[in-house]
Amino acid sequence: MNAAERAALVQRYGDGPGRLRAALATVPPAALQWRPQPSEWSAHEIACHCADSESHASLRIRTLVVEPEPVIVGYDQERWAKTLDYHAHPLPEALAVVDAVRASTTALLRRLPDEAWRRAGRHTEMGSRASGPHSGIDRSPPGQVETAHRRSISAKNSKKSPRRAGLAFMK
Repeated sequence: MNAAERAALVQRYGDGPGRLRAALATVPPAALQWRPQPSEWSAHEIACHCADSESHASLRIRTLVVEPEPVIVGYDQERWAKTLDYHAHPLPEALAVVDAVRASTTALLRRLPDEAWRRAGRHTEMGSRASGPHSGIDRSPPGQVETAHRRSISAKNSKKSPRRAGLAFMK
């Protein structure tokens, strides 16, 4: 990855919280906590997951840059969502974590030397080599929120399953 590609990647990464908030703004407030299926996450839960995901990614990036033999530790996001009850977690606080952690990591990424971008580590779940800081920033939470919103619209407009959309969303 050359310097221009890196700069574009870091810029997109830095713009992520704004894209996440824009995606959330498209979801009607009454639909934020609606789950398309009991086993699927609501837009609210996805956004709350982003706070933990950002925290993990921040540590992973720093581990790749600093440690001599970096080990990237995986985690069970479904267990985290259930145990930490993302459904009840306050959204403003979760978004504040996303904003703060992303801003701090973006500032770090902008000043990393070329050699830091060539570093690799081992992932505990995949066993593969995680390559450079960019391995921790290739995600798209706004896309997940947009997908959840599209599902809520689809369920709302479906005559077959109005209960799936939830009574609050139907108003």
